Amino acid sequence: MSNFNRKEQLKKIHESRKANTALKVDGAIKRLIKANESINFNSVSKEAGIAKATLYNNEDFRSRIEKLRNQQSQVPTPKQVKQEMNESNKDALIASLKRKNQKLEQENKQLRKQLKVAYADVYKKL
Repeated sequence: MSNFNRKEQLKKIHESRKANTALKVDGAIKRLIKANESINFNSVSKEAGIAKATLYNNEDFRSRIEKLRNQQSQVPTPKQVKQEMNESNKDALIASLKRKNQKLEQENKQLRKQLKVAYADVYKKL
């Protein structure tokens, strides 16, 4: 028992806990990215099962989460992308409806001409 050094033992325990926490945080961030979830301190702490204070107090975790959060805020959300698609689709939809309207107007003119001819034939028979 004379070889037991309490300080060294505590350092080893502390280092193993830090490594375990780092693995948990890395895994949580990877899962959140894969699931396309938002990355922030709340979501990472919940996913990793650690306290938010740990994330805030560790500079590496803090800078990484803030960086990822900023990157996600710059990327448009699916709702924004859909809205932009709708804006560009409006022009195409309007053009399509105009073509359809012109086609129906021409068809209507032809049918009116045919109707005049048919009325003329009926009138001649009387």
